[in-house]
Amino acid sequence: MALKSILFSLVLTAVAALPAFPQEGHGFTPAEIQRGGIAYSSFCVNCHGPDGDQISGVNLGSNQFRRAQSDAELIRIIQKGIPGTPMPPGAYTDEQAAVLVAYLRSMATSPRSTRKGPPGDPSRGKALVEAKGQCLNCHRIGHQGTVTGPDLTSIGITRRLAEIEIALLDPSIDIRPENRPVRAVAKDGTKIAGTLLNQDTYTIQILDSNATLRSLYKTNLREYEFLKVSPMPNFRDRLSEQEISDVVSYLVSLKGLR
Repeated sequence: MALKSILFSLVLTAVAALPAFPQEGHGFTPAEIQRGGIAYSSFCVNCHGPDGDQISGVNLGSNQFRRAQSDAELIRIIQKGIPGTPMPPGAYTDEQAAVLVAYLRSMATSPRSTRKGPPGDPSRGKALVEAKGQCLNCHRIGHQGTVTGPDLTSIGITRRLAEIEIALLDPSIDIRPENRPVRAVAKDGTKIAGTLLNQDTYTIQILDSNATLRSLYKTNLREYEFLKVSPMPNFRDRLSEQEISDVVSYLVSLKGLR
């Protein structure tokens, strides 16, 4: 199975596993909003942008909608699309569409930035990413770096500024399904660590720390577990406030290969 198809399947699995959504006025849990954010970044961000303001006249981040006033109307648009426009229908259950709406509502109240640091400089941030930060030891940007961590080439399109800041300062808070770290121990004692790509009843596929795809039969494993701590280092004490701002400024500017 192609890597892109595997990741797409993982996102659908994560969204499909949502609990029943609360009734009108009862609110949503942070976990449900986070899952709505996963769906948004996977299926909506390419058109609407990470802050929801990429389409003229529509600002999802400020909860400005052309054709919807209520949550129920938003859910109907998400499921049915808007005929005659680029907005397509989506194969979402009511629960899945509801947590996506919950995430949209949260965008209006969540800050664009989690910090009050100094303004960042993208050129300095690029130098930090490539040198002091050692980011390319795990990540790829364009044709540079490796693939053991998420590709950052288009991170400015898919992630909000605040999300990038959190990933740098508290990386274990928001581990996305396609980036779940996993540790396995074979029956002969061999230890394998890496990123989960896919699993089924009998096997588990891992991209290990050497960027090698490993397909492991579960019957050959002594144990395996999904880790709650990200392998991504915490840069809170590694970089200064100015350097964090510079790195964030650079990452936000990454919009893909041109």
